[in-house]
Amino acid sequence: MSNTPEITDSHCHLDFPDFEGQLDQIITNATEAGVTRMVTICTRLRNEPTVRAIAEAHAPVFYAAGTHPMSAADEPMASVDELVALSRHPKFVGIGETGLDYHYTADSAAVQKQSLRVHIEAAQRTGLPLIIHARAADDDMARILAEEHRNAPYSCVMHCFSSSAELAKAALEQGFYLSMSGIAAFPKSQELRDIFASVPVDRILVETDAPYLAPPPYRGKRNEPAYTAHTARKGAEVFEMGYAEFAAQTQANFDRLFTKAATYKAAA
Repeated sequence: MSNTPEITDSHCHLDFPDFEGQLDQIITNATEAGVTRMVTICTRLRNEPTVRAIAEAHAPVFYAAGTHPMSAADEPMASVDELVALSRHPKFVGIGETGLDYHYTADSAAVQKQSLRVHIEAAQRTGLPLIIHARAADDDMARILAEEHRNAPYSCVMHCFSSSAELAKAALEQGFYLSMSGIAAFPKSQELRDIFASVPVDRILVETDAPYLAPPPYRGKRNEPAYTAHTARKGAEVFEMGYAEFAAQTQANFDRLFTKAATYKAAA
């Protein structure tokens, strides 16, 4: 354990039914793989108490909350005040995930954009990083992120980045971060790996999006935070770095973006 480089799963969903009754083992698996921190993401605000309880019960786990764009039309519209109030919890470290998804839910584009702007304002007010889900909506995403950043700066990670080189460039121009998921390790994802290779390595995070998108050799199976290590090893190859060096770099990047997690001290 002591010789295993430490990394952080910057985005997972530990409240999903896939992990029910197994969290102690899942977190043990993660720490044994060097994954010493996890950020579990609440995608519907009515589930926030459950997600918060997971973070409170497990020392390595932090959390974030927001309304997922694919749920934006089905959930009550979040308010900035509601998100700001949630953010006062000591282990609440990010706003989201929010964003735009026109792949399956283009019919709710208008409400998705309204929800996105609410979450951005909460990030601006709290100073916590925004966690963005983007799929099949690159133009609107780039435009809104830039517009709002001009209004008031905020920090952001493009979670599970698998979009275009143009959106990557637009995000980087705002000072944002891109997160590598298991998709980056899929054999047919060379184009995506090429995009990542063109990104400054100090803007890269790693994640699982567990229980989804397990990297090889677990592709097609349930993902879990321990498998962040497989994606990070592929990331080290992409950046032509040793694994320990790449792991240390992603840790520094996470600490720079998720400052509240980096400085968290458990109550005595």
